[in-house]
Amino acid sequence: MKKYIIYCLLLLSINSYAQSYHLKPLTSGENTSIRGMSVVTDEIAWVSGSNGSIGKTTDRGMTWQWTKPAGYEKLDFRDIEAFDGNKAVVVNAGSPAYVLLTTDGGKSWKECYKNTDSAIFLDGMDFWDAENGMIFGDPIDHKMQLLKTKDGGLNWQDVSGNLKTELKVGEAGFAASGTTIRTHGKGLAWIATGGSVSNIYFTGNYGYTWRNFKCPIIQGESSTGVFSMAFYNKKHGVVVGGNYLQDKQSANNVLLTTDGGKTWKKPARPVAGYRSGVTYINQKTLVATGSSGTDVSADGGMNWYNISDLNFNVIQKSKAGKLILLAGNRGEVYQLLIGP
Repeated sequence: MKKYIIYCLLLLSINSYAQSYHLKPLTSGENTSIRGMSVVTDEIAWVSGSNGSIGKTTDRGMTWQWTKPAGYEKLDFRDIEAFDGNKAVVVNAGSPAYVLLTTDGGKSWKECYKNTDSAIFLDGMDFWDAENGMIFGDPIDHKMQLLKTKDGGLNWQDVSGNLKTELKVGEAGFAASGTTIRTHGKGLAWIATGGSVSNIYFTGNYGYTWRNFKCPIIQGESSTGVFSMAFYNKKHGVVVGGNYLQDKQSANNVLLTTDGGKTWKKPARPVAGYRSGVTYINQKTLVATGSSGTDVSADGGMNWYNISDLNFNVIQKSKAGKLILLAGNRGEVYQLLIGP
């Protein structure tokens, strides 16, 4: 393993001390573009990507085991949700659409859902708990596709009819990192769209009923809109995106909400380009990443500072710890270290 590749930026916090940000390479060389990620603990993480590839570490990223589910080697697995070192659910983008489940650490996979409609395109997945989860996809006949599980991913029910609002022509989701759907607490979830228009669709009861709010991020073209979002709690959240065809453009590509997505405002200093992944490290510290680099905010998202120009697709923080991972093309996975 090469020595750390370190990118440092000194930021003054409200307590007037400096933080450094270090990107440490963990693995690379696998023939896959990683977009799915699930960091379970500080030891266990799963990733998924193109060419049917799924990776797992159980030792903080020191070593990785790679697998390709038999019969699904050509799929592009855009999202993965893991629960421990043995159980994970993975979903692909494109048609046919599949949802696969493993309970033995990736040795074998069970097909839990299949859709051969030529228009099906699933964008992302998230779980409220070990049993309840949701997948969303691009509209068919103007209806957003919604799938729901109540048994940990073993069975999926089509609940698209619960969302009564029809999507506009050219409005769809982005399967950039599996994070344009976010669940929170007991029954809360947000889904973000882009393209011709950008909207936030919100449910407070596990997807039985929905509301929608306008999102004033850059939009109007098929390559624009929200590509990722995160919520710290039911009120405070952030969306990032932009135009992936102009990934260094920083006009109106990050917005903040303090009322659960009903309204959005621009930060004082935006991220430095198109971003396809964003996460909260704590209430004040956020990190966003994309093909043109990675940015950090130390004041709740109001001011962003670029710390790297490396190309990544996705970032996540451990559900039950401090491990922060980023991933991108060629099977690259990095760890972000934050310190004084």
